[in-house]
Amino acid sequence: MHVVVIGAGLVGLSSALWLARSGHRVTVVDRRPPAPGVAYDHACSYGNACSIALHACIPVATPGIARKVPGMLLDPLGPLALRWGYLPQLARWLWHFVKASDPAEVERIGGVLAGLLAQVKAGYDPLVEEAGAGDLFRHQGCLYLYRSAAEFAAAEAEIAFRRRHGVRLTVLDAAAIRALEPNLAPLYHRGLMFDDAYSVVSPHRLALAFAAAIGARGGDFVAGEAVLGRDLAVTIGGTVLRPDRVVVAGGSWSRTLAAQIGDDILLDTERGYHVMFPGQGDVLTRPVCYPGHGFYLTPMADGLRAVGTVELGGLRAAPDWRRSDVIAGTARRLLPGLAEADGRWMGFRPSMPDSLPVIGASPRDARVVYAFGHGHIGLTLAGITGRLVGQIVDGATPSLDLAPFRPDRF
Repeated sequence: MHVVVIGAGLVGLSSALWLARSGHRVTVVDRRPPAPGVAYDHACSYGNACSIALHACIPVATPGIARKVPGMLLDPLGPLALRWGYLPQLARWLWHFVKASDPAEVERIGGVLAGLLAQVKAGYDPLVEEAGAGDLFRHQGCLYLYRSAAEFAAAEAEIAFRRRHGVRLTVLDAAAIRALEPNLAPLYHRGLMFDDAYSVVSPHRLALAFAAAIGARGGDFVAGEAVLGRDLAVTIGGTVLRPDRVVVAGGSWSRTLAAQIGDDILLDTERGYHVMFPGQGDVLTRPVCYPGHGFYLTPMADGLRAVGTVELGGLRAAPDWRRSDVIAGTARRLLPGLAEADGRWMGFRPSMPDSLPVIGASPRDARVVYAFGHGHIGLTLAGITGRLVGQIVDGATPSLDLAPFRPDRF
């Protein structure tokens, strides 16, 4: 079949490559598809934390989150912030977000995420091999750090939760952390090492490699804004495509695309920020996360990236670059040898209230397949999402139950 994939982030590219491997003719539509010499910084896939987080089974909404909402409104520079002006548009999403924090619901969501994370390698490995991108991955684990005994004690419930859902982790004392990452300031009490986690040295280069592999299988790319018609027509400027299937992998813009065929999907966006410290990618050997600060320090091919925090504010508001300044200042405090940051970025994580992505056919038209809403783990889940999309289009039995990811669950 001819399949149009709308969106050339890593979820869209993984979907397109899995479809091409099944013999389908693929056309990928994006404002700026990845290509040598073409800017890619509009994509959420460009600015992420670069971590394949196989331990990420804990949803964003956890018990007690409702008590934190007033603080989110009062502290615009906190790890989790909410813009006042966006509150009316966010109200329905926020209501379901708080509902998802019920302990029984959190346990259910954790089990669903664990099942999806267990298939990450099955989704990625064939694509990485075909694209010749193995050199873009580092298998050094991921380190979480806790600043005090009280902070670590507060994390005990999350540690137990991860263990219940099959996550392998090792508790480290301060001496073990110092031996692993001697450049970090000794502002930590305990740490967790997630040995199964790994990282990508350049998500942009990974996107380029996947795009080249799609092209090698006869796929093509069209630059422009896509409009999805009810008759399965995809309009890009003056061009109209009439494929057999459409995959919507447009990230935070997917809600608008779904609405064009009559689907109301409760997707919103978490605005994330990063700053770069060029040429300083050798100060750490693995991603380091400080849950208390809400961000990662990740060594990359072209420097060190400090990335994270959550700002609920929609797609239209201007960036609040003070958040980048806070990230940069905290990074220099935790890694005293860092120079000044040079390069800042803000992007949009497409997020569902229950921290589960949308993967499945449109309730309005089964020829349209949705693949978006991955929140903080889009890079982690891109490959397995693409594999599931391929199975749906092929009419094969999916490798896991897709009911928890259905588009109309809200």
